[in-house]
Amino acid sequence: MTASIEVVLLGTGSPLPDPNRAGPATLVRAGGTNLLVDCGRGVLLRAGAAGTPAAQLDAVLLTHLHSDHFTDLGDVITTSWITNLEPKALPVYGPARTREVVDGVLASLGPDVEYRLAHHDDLTVGPDVPVTELGGDESFELGAARVVVAPTEHRPASPSLAYRVEHDGHSVVLAGDTLPCAGLDHLCAGVDVLVHTVIRADIIRNIPVQRLQDVCDYHSTVEQAAQTAARGAVGRLVLTHCVPPLQPENASEWHALAAEHFDGVIDVAEDLLRVTVG
Repeated sequence: MTASIEVVLLGTGSPLPDPNRAGPATLVRAGGTNLLVDCGRGVLLRAGAAGTPAAQLDAVLLTHLHSDHFTDLGDVITTSWITNLEPKALPVYGPARTREVVDGVLASLGPDVEYRLAHHDDLTVGPDVPVTELGGDESFELGAARVVVAPTEHRPASPSLAYRVEHDGHSVVLAGDTLPCAGLDHLCAGVDVLVHTVIRADIIRNIPVQRLQDVCDYHSTVEQAAQTAARGAVGRLVLTHCVPPLQPENASEWHALAAEHFDGVIDVAEDLLRVTVG
């Protein structure tokens, strides 16, 4: 039986390059609709390994505009364009200024697009990338999925968004980078799965580097993510995009911190972890 929703953690790494983890990116499959939430470094390598290449992506949803969350947007746009044998738009949804980012990416691809159009007779138009900027109080249909949007708290990277994807009576929330906030609590109410980025403030605050300590200002700790999951009576909590970079032998520590505040199922994610619902 096919799951109602499948979540694949394509990239679970921190902003620092990690040979074992791609940058933040999550694939949500809902009734044949494939949604890519954020697109950090290496995303298409992981998407290929997950069996959903760029040509099969139906939309990109950006949680916010920190570079590590859209590093590979150009690769996603280009590869979707050249591997679809018929013209296919790749809609991009995100917060205010997403159009500015997409326009900049397309400008950087200008020579490449020119060369490919000149070389391939069956390519007659460049990439079609419609952009929808969201305020954080929308809901809309994307193929078989219903998407509900809420604002989160990641200032000065503002606005930032979380997404709830619903299909066939089931739901998942993709939180992105955020402090605990009312918008995220609203989305999480009764959700089957919450995918939440997390930090270990207890470790970071002992590192005498101010730029790293600044991370604590606008990210949820493991404990706070677990408390968010508990308030929403979430079925399963998936911890991802861990800062500082997570070593596999320490995953049990992260799990234990969450378990003090949330008694549901907890995953400390690795790349290509699959979670099915329904």
